[in-house]
Amino acid sequence: MARPVSRQPTEVELLILRILWDRGPSPVREIHREVEAAKGTNYSTTVKMLGIMLDKGLVRRDETVTPQVYRAAVTRDHAGGRMLDDLIERVYDGAAMSLVLKALSRTTATQDELDAARALLDAMEKKLP
Repeated sequence: MARPVSRQPTEVELLILRILWDRGPSPVREIHREVEAAKGTNYSTTVKMLGIMLDKGLVRRDETVTPQVYRAAVTRDHAGGRMLDDLIERVYDGAAMSLVLKALSRTTATQDELDAARALLDAMEKKLP
C-alpha cells in the first residue's frame, strides 16, 4: 500500500520554500543554484522537487514567461502554522502549552521576547472566565 502524500513539506521542500520566500518568484536555475550549494543535488532533482511541490500546492508556476517562474503558494507563517499544529497534535497530544513550556525551557530568551511572552500571557489571562 502506498504511503499517503504528506501535507507537510520535506526538508528539501522547506529549503526551496525558504529560497522563494527570501528571493521571491524565481526561475528553476536560480532556485537550483541555491539548492545545489546547500544540498549538492543535481538540476533534474530540483526540477522533480518543484513538480512534487506543484502537485502538493506548495508552489505555483507561471507558464506565461520563459523561463518559467516559480513562486511560493504558501506564506512562511501559513507553512509554519501547519507544521506547528501537526507537531502539537502528534507529539504533545494537542496540548500547545506543553510545547510552549518545552520550547521556553530549552533556550535563553531576550528581554524583548520575555516581554512579548508576558504580554501574551496577560492577554490570555484576561480572556479566562
